[in-house]
Amino acid sequence: MKKCPYSAQREKILAEALSPVATELRLLDASDLISILRFEYYGNLSDLVSSAAEMFFHPGTVNFGHGGSYTLEWGGKPEVVIDLEIKPRGVTIYAQLTLADAHAGIEINHIAFENPSSNPHENTAFLEHSLNQARYNVPPLQALAS
Repeated sequence: MKKCPYSAQREKILAEALSPVATELRLLDASDLISILRFEYYGNLSDLVSSAAEMFFHPGTVNFGHGGSYTLEWGGKPEVVIDLEIKPRGVTIYAQLTLADAHAGIEINHIAFENPSSNPHENTAFLEHSLNQARYNVPPLQALAS
């Protein structure tokens, strides 16, 4: 995607929203993810992404995209990139989630608003609101202990 002045802010919003999903996916063994990508078992990867997302987002919000890639070199740490399609109400986002040893990252490839505003700030605010609406409202752990 051609980067614009709002790209970094939108990627940050998306990264914060998808952080728990990335954390769940990072619990999987990197070699398993690489094997799934290498042998193109995309149905299995789709199930893994759906399972990781189902605890945090309404069904159908976070989906496996159309592929992925990996880096695995002698003496280096593995890195897995998974294509995602994120569809909160009113927005479709095509992104790549990068999973590495100690971190994860997200890069937006394309974002489409159903009814875009001429004001990019309003579109960014709508993205954040839409992602928040697509998340389950989980009470804080402290409230559960009381």
